Amino acid sequence: MKILLLNQTFHPDVVATALYLSDLAQGLREKGHEVAVIAGSRAYDNLEKRFPARENWNGIEIYRIPSTGFGKGAKWRRAIDFASFMVMCGFKLLTIPRFDAVVSLTSPPLISVFGAAAAKLRGAKFYYWVMDLNPDEAIAAGWLRAKSFPARVLEALSRFSFSNSEKIFALDRFMRDRIRAKEIPEDRIEVIPPWSLDDEVSFDPEGRDLFREKHGLTDKYVIMYSGNHSPCHPLDSVVDAAVKLKEDTRFVFFFVGGGSEHKKIARRIEDGGLRNVRCLPYQPMEKLAGSLSAADLHVVVMGEPFVGMIHPCKIYNILSISAPFLFIGPEASHVGDLIAKHPDAFLCRRSAQGEVDTIADHIKAIADEGGRGVSEKYAKASSYTSKEKLMSRFIELIEKGHQRG
Repeated sequence: MKILLLNQTFHPDVVATALYLSDLAQGLREKGHEVAVIAGSRAYDNLEKRFPARENWNGIEIYRIPSTGFGKGAKWRRAIDFASFMVMCGFKLLTIPRFDAVVSLTSPPLISVFGAAAAKLRGAKFYYWVMDLNPDEAIAAGWLRAKSFPARVLEALSRFSFSNSEKIFALDRFMRDRIRAKEIPEDRIEVIPPWSLDDEVSFDPEGRDLFREKHGLTDKYVIMYSGNHSPCHPLDSVVDAAVKLKEDTRFVFFFVGGGSEHKKIARRIEDGGLRNVRCLPYQPMEKLAGSLSAADLHVVVMGEPFVGMIHPCKIYNILSISAPFLFIGPEASHVGDLIAKHPDAFLCRRSAQGEVDTIADHIKAIADEGGRGVSEKYAKASSYTSKEKLMSRFIELIEKGHQRG
């Protein structure tokens, strides 16, 4: 089978969607399928960095298309970058060799419309891997006014993608329910959470020591948020907790990653003179396990309005290294489900957004308890997220769709 994958990021980028799509591409290739990818030529969080326009990676043909690079500093800049990528993607879809199936992710928002249209035009099957839900997310973030003309147009385009899908892959039950509310038949939706990055991420004691030595953390208790910095993951409460704990010399807060809010966090650190808070960009894949292992406590953040629109993928890496974590978000959420289902498996706490005193108290309590959690319990609780199990199911559904003709 000839399968086309569609997303703005792909190998060697290290943002979550690039990692998961790269895994899927390799899994499909190992099953004997011909795999091609259309992705962007610019690195996700370093727009000056360019990747080759054409590359064969592990037998996977990658077509990288150009786009503008105005950046994430303002919504209009992002909109132009997204639009330019989608226009160029449309042209590439008209000229790329034939394919039997298209798998589209959601970066940039609604790129799935182009995938669904191309599949329909070419007589191929379309599979929609919903990493985030738009325009719902844009409305919840306040970027788009509900029931406005643009919102109605984007919602119609979103429903076009859903309606023309052979199978829709939702990341959790909350996302499934939101999709069902759009009058999409339940039997077309499959819940497959993102798998753990088994090959790349596990507890790395040597990498931990190297990271901590490099950043002068030998005698510090490190609280880390690692991942995308966006309005969907409101980090103000974490920074406020750092302010509250700035006189406690045990603690150092690390914000690692990128996204539209990364510079905002850096400004708050500078303006507040917070010597106990540091920012780093996304870490290279070969150093990811070490940087994650360097933390004594990880922070997972979910904005309440965004439950079912985004998914906290970072939780799987945290479970892979058996790390304590603090979840700042609603109980009715995927991470809330994990905690409720395995109440004795994790060394963790939960707090709502804005409960700064409680967050600071949780940090001190977990630090006083010490330890990193029991790896066997973490492994048992997170066994359902194994890459072998979940990716096999994903590929099986694509293959079954092709067999139905």
